[in-house]
Amino acid sequence: MNRFEGPGSREAKIRYLDGDFQVLSPGSYVLCAVTSEKIPLDELKYWSVARQEAYADARISLEHELQLNPDLRSRSKG
Repeated sequence: MNRFEGPGSREAKIRYLDGDFQVLSPGSYVLCAVTSEKIPLDELKYWSVARQEAYADARISLEHELQLNPDLRSRSKG
């Protein structure tokens, strides 16, 4: 990082909690675990506490969860 860049131009390090998150290292965004898309912290709404991963949107979060846990798909049809 050059000396003219502030913490807003880099990736934040986050600890994901239930319903909230804690900023461990300042920055303005995190990366989506699936797409690598930059997610501004003020737009971050979807993450996994268990995997400590952020997701760009609800669809990506759900699809990733179903991919990792295929048995969930069959339970939702019952």
